[in-house]
Amino acid sequence: MKLGIVGLPNVGKSTLFNSLTKAGAEAANYPFCTIDPNVGVVTVPDERVRVLTEMYHSKKSIPAVIEFVDIAGLVKGASKGEGLGNQFLASIREVDAIVHVVRCFEDPNVVHVDGSVDPVRDIETIRLELIFSDLEILERRIAKVGRTAKMDKTAGKEAALLNEIKAHLEAGKNAADFPVPEDEEAAAWFAGYNLLTAKPVIYAANVTEEELADDGAGSEHVAKVREYAKNEGNSVFVVSAKLEEEIAELEEDEKKEFLQDLGLTESGLDKLIKASYDLLGLISFLTTGEDETRAWTIKKGTKAPQAAGKIHTDFERGFIRAEVLSYQDLMDCGTHAAAKEKGLLRLEGKDYVVQDGDIILFRFNV
Repeated sequence: MKLGIVGLPNVGKSTLFNSLTKAGAEAANYPFCTIDPNVGVVTVPDERVRVLTEMYHSKKSIPAVIEFVDIAGLVKGASKGEGLGNQFLASIREVDAIVHVVRCFEDPNVVHVDGSVDPVRDIETIRLELIFSDLEILERRIAKVGRTAKMDKTAGKEAALLNEIKAHLEAGKNAADFPVPEDEEAAAWFAGYNLLTAKPVIYAANVTEEELADDGAGSEHVAKVREYAKNEGNSVFVVSAKLEEEIAELEEDEKKEFLQDLGLTESGLDKLIKASYDLLGLISFLTTGEDETRAWTIKKGTKAPQAAGKIHTDFERGFIRAEVLSYQDLMDCGTHAAAKEKGLLRLEGKDYVVQDGDIILFRFNV
């Protein structure tokens, strides 16, 4: 999974990125301190991987990972080359979802590119730049398809779709809200355009440490972001990027104690990962043994052969069956043998839909 961190300059993007990845992206109190998109990979916290590694004495332990891309601060006119221009918009096209960092804190010592803190205005500034960038993509495609649209029926059909999407965006609406026709060809075309405003968004409301204690409930700025996101059907998590940077420097035991002292149950990274999995409809299944224990990320609703294909394409092609044991059943029984004795180890076929926490051994022909 790849998430792109975007937002206006000086809203806390690079500070949040540093805390999430410990990658050390430069963070400074001036616009455009991030010149190239910074990329960092973080592991997905999953206690199940640790427990299974110890239980099966695995030589290797491999958790699921998330890749974060920190994209330079966008400004009004970015799609037309303002600020550092649309070179960064191209970076966003490669991500699965967008983490939009919104400044919800007042601090006279941190300049705001527009002179004041107004989260809804800031969100709209970025959103419009993404729409303009999408329109540019559509116009290029329209010009290409239009050359043969009158002579070719398929090209004519795509041209009609392109113009409908273009009109939708010109009305100030996101591509995510466009009613894609229930047609395989149209759906494939729409997905192929890879429009920025079609991507799901998680808003990171960046607050002060004091406002974090009640999850931003007392912040007028956070309330506005939550209302905006609700109308879009997107999610919000409240974070203090500055505090997360401090937490990132601590050892695991110190981190837990620090969070407890603040009255918090989880870090901003934990909240973001949960929100990302929910937004993208993701789950993890597990494989374990003496060689390695590993978490694999898949979409909810994935069937056993396709889950096997995540490990290796040969597994999907030659799939015979899956030996499945739920993590919770294993914990309840204490050992693999005890779970098998109770009949909790199941043999599942090609139509089995993999569940979160399934421990699976795939059988296949080579």
